[in-house]
Amino acid sequence: MYSQVWKDRIKVFQKNKRAKFALAFFLGIFVTSIFSEFIANDKPLFLWYKNKFYMPVFETLTDQFFGGNFPTPANYKDPLIKKNIQTHGFMIMPVIPFSYNTVDYDIETQTPSKPDKVHWLGTDDEGRDILARVLYGIRLSVIFAFILTIFSSVLGIFIGAVQGYFGGKLDITLQRVIEIWESLPQLFILIIIASLFTPTFWSILFILMLFSWTSLTSMVRAEFLRTRNFEYVKAAKALGVSNLRIILKHILPNALVTSLTFIPFILSESIVALTSLDFLGLGLSQDYPSLGDLVRQGKDNLQAPWIGITIFIVLAGLLTMLIFIGEGVRDSFDSRKKQI
Repeated sequence: MYSQVWKDRIKVFQKNKRAKFALAFFLGIFVTSIFSEFIANDKPLFLWYKNKFYMPVFETLTDQFFGGNFPTPANYKDPLIKKNIQTHGFMIMPVIPFSYNTVDYDIETQTPSKPDKVHWLGTDDEGRDILARVLYGIRLSVIFAFILTIFSSVLGIFIGAVQGYFGGKLDITLQRVIEIWESLPQLFILIIIASLFTPTFWSILFILMLFSWTSLTSMVRAEFLRTRNFEYVKAAKALGVSNLRIILKHILPNALVTSLTFIPFILSESIVALTSLDFLGLGLSQDYPSLGDLVRQGKDNLQAPWIGITIFIVLAGLLTMLIFIGEGVRDSFDSRKKQI
């Protein structure tokens, strides 16, 4: 029965062509960004040197390994290293021979430089390739948003379920706590924490999770308040079924139906939150390939419009695709839609 219901929902989602193509395009971009190291990197994908095969993407070879004098990681653009590799073998570089933190010292013009055949989208004010930073930045932002959405949704659904199922004083107490928690100045707390500690991926994730879990709580609470009085729930209680089993097996599946429709929108909010913090200087450091850092660079370098235009198209495209996907998911769970 349930499998047929899900098949019907998938059919309804597929009927929404805008949502279907948005999902396919979003997954294509995300999967491509997962393999960023193989697309944009200053290390060879494959290296044949002195009759041995190497993959510098996964291993660090030193300057001394190629006949140099220093034990530092090899610079594959160094003329001496390139000559030695060509003499004793060959190497295959990625399509974009720059990583997100690679500074191109061979740029003849002033940075940020315009798009050309070497840097397809130009460089930022530090001489780093924008296309490489966009690829790595998309991966970082989407993974961050996925993790934040999963953890905050689990916490919000759990608290909402406890509120709605047990009700009474517990519900009222938790509701007042949530109201107080939501009134806290999130931005000021982030400013204080950023001034005391160096923000990292996990610390920012933890802080944002503390404030984002309330987005689904009220919805799940309302669904549990409505469903707990149904006959099948009362029958389960009369048979001695435990509260935990009733919550997980009988009520939660119905509550998740409405919750799932908001997941794409929470994903987009998470991407915007990380980008905004990085833009304000309260998020990740410049060592990370952040989309927010590109937004900041676009603002600081108005004489280089290619930076601002690029990041606008990227962010607008990502958020628009998530909105379209959210609309499709909402339609597929809408009981008023004909499930055929």
